[in-house]
Amino acid sequence: MPKPVGTDRLRLPALGRPVGRGRLVAALGVALVCAALIVAAGRIARDIVAEDLRAEAATRLPAAAAALRSELEKQRALPQILKEDPAIAAALSTRDPARVAAVNAKLARLAAATRAAVIYVIDPAGLAIAASNYREPVSFVGNDYRFRDYFNRAVAVGAAEQYALGTVSGRPGVYFSARIDNGAAAPLGVVVAKVELDAVEADWRDGGQPVFVADAHGIVLATSQPAWRFLALRPIAPLEAAGIRESLQFGTAPLRPLGLQADPDLEGFVTLDAGEGRRRFALAEAPVPGGLPGWRLHLLLPAGRDLAGSAGLARLVAALVLALFVGAGLFLLRRRRLAETRRAQKERAAAELERRVIERTADLAAANLRLTDEIVTREAAEARVASLRDDLALANRLATLGQVTAGVAHEINQPLAAIRTYAENALLFLQRGDAAKAGGNLDTVVQLTTRIAAITDTLRSFSRRGKGALEPLAVEEIVDGALLILKSRLKESGTRLERRASGGAATILGGRIRLEQVLVNLLRNAVEALEGRGDGWIRITVANEAEEVAIEVRDNGPGISPEAMAALFTPFRTTKPKGTGLGLVISSDIVTELGGTLRVASDAAGTAFTIRLPSAARKTAP
Repeated sequence: MPKPVGTDRLRLPALGRPVGRGRLVAALGVALVCAALIVAAGRIARDIVAEDLRAEAATRLPAAAAALRSELEKQRALPQILKEDPAIAAALSTRDPARVAAVNAKLARLAAATRAAVIYVIDPAGLAIAASNYREPVSFVGNDYRFRDYFNRAVAVGAAEQYALGTVSGRPGVYFSARIDNGAAAPLGVVVAKVELDAVEADWRDGGQPVFVADAHGIVLATSQPAWRFLALRPIAPLEAAGIRESLQFGTAPLRPLGLQADPDLEGFVTLDAGEGRRRFALAEAPVPGGLPGWRLHLLLPAGRDLAGSAGLARLVAALVLALFVGAGLFLLRRRRLAETRRAQKERAAAELERRVIERTADLAAANLRLTDEIVTREAAEARVASLRDDLALANRLATLGQVTAGVAHEINQPLAAIRTYAENALLFLQRGDAAKAGGNLDTVVQLTTRIAAITDTLRSFSRRGKGALEPLAVEEIVDGALLILKSRLKESGTRLERRASGGAATILGGRIRLEQVLVNLLRNAVEALEGRGDGWIRITVANEAEEVAIEVRDNGPGISPEAMAALFTPFRTTKPKGTGLGLVISSDIVTELGGTLRVASDAAGTAFTIRLPSAARKTAP
């Protein structure tokens, strides 16, 4: 029979030695600590993911707010402009059918152009006398709007804004109103523009997260979830609800609670009954910039799966890591038993190694002599390589200098052509006795001559790389300078020129003449691409973005072939009979030296070259 084991001693087969009760208690304690660490890891992972979700929701909120603000701002100014329209004032004063009909037609055209849902004019008695939907079955003409708050407040204080459900159309929207005085002793009426937020709500739905606006009462107005409209974020007091219903602001909507509740476990999270049990969302909310008073925008980011998955994964990883540590501990315990055996083996191996070292010492001495010879030979070879590298660097600099020098004739070709044209025109004006115009042309010739000298200096500076002075430059002035050089060429070609700008005045750090030459090259290429077309156009767009300034030169020419596109920035490669193949190469080098990029996109509809440069504000920021 096997020998009984005492109650105070156990034997672990894996270690092959008895283990006392104290060690078992310690092992149990370790197990409890591991369990606690696993649970804590799950909570920490959940908190980290929760913070990430809150941050993501807060990051997405401004985009949703921007879409709403843009739609509101687009329509807010409309009544303020129309209240000054004498035709509307005359229609209110005279009620002449012809004038009213003209106002109806004007409002219809204006609503179509601005995408306003409806624009209408109300007399002091509250009756609509003209509307953009006067031809539709649900025309507002003849309806009484005395009960509307936006009408009464506009009459009282001059302007008003209100979100409400249309009593005629049955569609909700924002009403912007303005009082029409036109110098009269009493108000002549009120002009109203209604904007429906369907497009904004569609954009929100495309984002994939529930987004909605609630007013000061907590009632949901615009929303990506149509079923939530006119539901309340909090219970509405009976007296307050009665006042809202009496105003007909939301029609007969029952104003039921939405059921959104704060999550008791996680700050910044809410739960909502979504039909399959309560779901958890990260909540981001903020006042609506440019919105109506009391409006707050809410964004809900689904969080249930992310939180549960992260906690479970963290627990699993923690369990695996702890298991690894426990296994490592057991391994170390077993390793201690083998230490003495290995130590003896090492002593024998050391003796053998000492013997072999003595034998190898002579071999190493001989090898050391050979290595010394090889080092001397290698140092001589490295000296030759360094000399060759210097020669190659010098050759590369000379090649670059040659490329820039060869481009001088190309770079001054446009101003020389412009000088000839202005000089010929000045001669004609002198022959006609028009000294003033001749003097203007000669002034331009002087400017272009100065510009040619500046171009030569700039190209010489370009060959030296980095010695040109940088200064803050207004991009529009650079565009003006480039267009001055090509003014005659554009006029002769009959090309239509468009200029656009967005984001305010754009300023960059650079050299004026270099940047003008880049634009001259791009504009000249566009003009040549449009030769023979009667409908050719060139569009220059300047966009002042957050930290960059983008300058785009686009034409509606035939585009660039794939073969030409492949060699577009290769020196001396050109498809033009008189081209040098250096314009785009030099342009790309100039833009790159200023820390920017030059990109091209082309198809059958035309070609667009885009210059992107850091803004002066970013480069000069501390």
